[in-house]
Amino acid sequence: MSIRPTSPTRTPTMADVARLANVSVPTVSRVLNGHINVSQGKRERVEDAVRELNFRPSFAARALASARPDGVAVVAGSTSQYGYAETLRGVEESCRREGLSAIISVVESAEDRHVDQVVAQVLSQPVVGVVVLKFDPPGVAVLERLLGRVPVVAVSGTRDTRVSQALLDETRAAEELTDHLLSLGHETVHHVRVPPSRREDGRTTGWRKALKRAGRPVPDVLDASWEPASGRPIGVRLAADPSVTAVFCGNDEVAMGVVRGLTDAGKRVPDDVSVAGFDDHPLSELWTPSLTTAHQDFHGLGVRALGLLKEEVDDPDVAGRLSKERPALVLRESVGPPPR
Repeated sequence: MSIRPTSPTRTPTMADVARLANVSVPTVSRVLNGHINVSQGKRERVEDAVRELNFRPSFAARALASARPDGVAVVAGSTSQYGYAETLRGVEESCRREGLSAIISVVESAEDRHVDQVVAQVLSQPVVGVVVLKFDPPGVAVLERLLGRVPVVAVSGTRDTRVSQALLDETRAAEELTDHLLSLGHETVHHVRVPPSRREDGRTTGWRKALKRAGRPVPDVLDASWEPASGRPIGVRLAADPSVTAVFCGNDEVAMGVVRGLTDAGKRVPDDVSVAGFDDHPLSELWTPSLTTAHQDFHGLGVRALGLLKEEVDDPDVAGRLSKERPALVLRESVGPPPR
C-alpha cells in the first residue's frame, strides 16, 4: 500500500487514515479502540496508514492537537455509595491514562434548580464530553437536559436507546439470583428494594420476572433507603411473618441491615430465612454469614463508559452504542433451603 503523508503543517485526522487505508471512519475507530470485529486485511491497512501518517491515536493527543478541551465531565448523584464511587474511580483512572482530566459534579436531587445548576456547570466548562451515572432520578434528569447538546454516555443497569451506554445487566442477574433461591425449595422470594432511578429498576424487574415465570406468588415490594440501617426494621418486620423464608435485597448494605433485623427478632440466617444481596460489596464476604450476591464490576463499568465516549468524540456517527455485561452470581453462606 502506498501512503502519502499529509502536509507537515496539518495534523492528520481519522478521515485521512480512513481515506488512505480505503476503509470507513468507523472502521478506523474500531481498530484504534481494539475491537475484534475487523478483518485482518483492513486492520493491517489501517495500522500501516497510522504509521505512515504519523497519526497520534491517543484521545488526549487528538483533543490537544485540534485545540479541543481535554476534560471529561462526570455527573453523579453521590460519590460515597459503593457503586457510585467505584464507577467514578474507573472513569477517573481511564482519564488519567489518556492524559485527560475528570471533572466530577454531584447533583443533589432531581429538583429543577439542582439539575439546572449542574447542567450549567457542565456546559460552561471546556469538556470534550460527559459521563452521566444514571443510577438515580437526579442522574436521569441531568441526562435528559444534556441529550443533543454535548457528547454524552450514560452508565446504569437499564437500557436507554437514545444514548451510548455502558450497562450492567441487572435484570438478568436478578432473575438468576431469584431462580437460585427458588431452586433451593423456597415457595417465593420477598424483595427489599433500594431507591429506583425510574418507576422500577432492573433488579426489581428481574426478581418479578423470575417469580412470574415460575408461577410463584409475587409479594409486595418493601422499600429501603440507601442507608444500610434502613434494612434493620424491615428485617424485624419480615421476621414476624412465618411465611417469609427467602429475601432478595437491592444491595449488600441493605441486606446487612435486614440480616441484623432478623437476628434481633430471633431468626437465624440462613437456617430460618435466606438473605441475598446485590453488588458484591467488599464487606459482603466478611459479613457473618457471608452474603450470597451478584458481583457488579463498577470499576469496569466506568472504564467502558470512557471507551464509549472516546468512540463518540472520534466519530459522532457511532452514538447510541451499547457495552453490556451481566453481573455474576456469587454463592456464599447466607442462603440455603427453607426450614422444615
